[in-house]
Amino acid sequence: MLMWFKLIYTFRSAFELWGHGETHSDLQTSLLNYPLENMSPFMHKDSTYRINVYTFNKTLEFTDRIKRIDALEYLPFEGTVSLKRAQHIFCLLEDYGTDPNNIPDNPYYVYFGRWIADGQRELIRSHSVKNRHFIGNTSMDAGLSFIMANHAKVKENDVVFDPFVGTGSLLVACSHFGAYVCGIDIDYNTIHGRGRSSRKNQKWRGPDENIRANLRQYGTEKMYLDVMVSDASKSVWRNAALFDAIITDPPYGIRESTRRTGSHKDIPRPPDAIYLESHVPVSLAYHLNDIFTDLLNFSAHHLVMGGRLVYWLPVYRPEYSEEMVPLHPCLQLVSNCEQTLSSHTARRLITMEKIKEPQEFDSLAHLADSRFRPYQGHNAFREKYFSGLNKRCGKEDNKSDVNGE
Repeated sequence: MLMWFKLIYTFRSAFELWGHGETHSDLQTSLLNYPLENMSPFMHKDSTYRINVYTFNKTLEFTDRIKRIDALEYLPFEGTVSLKRAQHIFCLLEDYGTDPNNIPDNPYYVYFGRWIADGQRELIRSHSVKNRHFIGNTSMDAGLSFIMANHAKVKENDVVFDPFVGTGSLLVACSHFGAYVCGIDIDYNTIHGRGRSSRKNQKWRGPDENIRANLRQYGTEKMYLDVMVSDASKSVWRNAALFDAIITDPPYGIRESTRRTGSHKDIPRPPDAIYLESHVPVSLAYHLNDIFTDLLNFSAHHLVMGGRLVYWLPVYRPEYSEEMVPLHPCLQLVSNCEQTLSSHTARRLITMEKIKEPQEFDSLAHLADSRFRPYQGHNAFREKYFSGLNKRCGKEDNKSDVNGE
């Protein structure tokens, strides 16, 4: 039996699972029931081996790791231990959950198996944002960018689009897999690489700090189609299925504002007797609820059949339920994964797949089926985020006062 063990960012390794259980005692029972004939080819006296201990969401001291290995003495190893050039590598895996704010004393589950292969985690180091030519305040972490590309099943010669492209971290990841990439963003300075730098000790961006330069840095400039300044709420694309995947991280209003272009139609008219300034704002608030509604509608019209939409949905954890995830008649929900941001906030990695072409009546689906009605609570995420932050800071201040600091 093969087991793929997934870390927060990307697949780390593949193992042949030999035993598992909720406790180490359960693991021992499971291992002793594993067929000996399946073990013996890797444990005979002429072989070399080593045992690694991996813990997820918790760090063990070296002495504790040695104790875990010594406790496996009931296994019939006859070979010689070799830490550097082992023929066979075995791994003990302990899962402590995914909440860094609530780490249990004992693991939720333990596994033991034979290592088969590693994933491509070296990409996280080689594509680290720290060493990237062009970055911004909200540049997506390399590991998360690659896992989003994996969720979208990005492959060679795909066309991938990011409607909130920012500094292009997602385009970098998709181009690595051979996809042609493009995107839009409402921020002129970001698209053109102008303005203040996000780097420490650098006031202004350099002359060649842009998304194309990022792809050039990793040898994938030939996959760059283009990016342009545009408003995601007002599509400039012809009505056709253009993209194999749409991958994006919409702004939440925390580190980047949520904006859309304004017009006279957006300004409420005053009573006849009242005259105000006729100024039209360059941009207006773009509420999260509208962002997700527009994103799903755009994807339904512009994804090819079977194409995928992958995006992040911010949520206030105490109020979260699956009914909050936006749905669309043309898009099937494939996966919904949580990344914890704090004790009260998280974001969900939502993956959807296009299953049918949009029809005229789909625009009225929210009236006939409550599942397609937008959840208005997304609009209050920013206020709830800072409300929770202020409460936490208040508790820390009170604690400091009690301690006399």
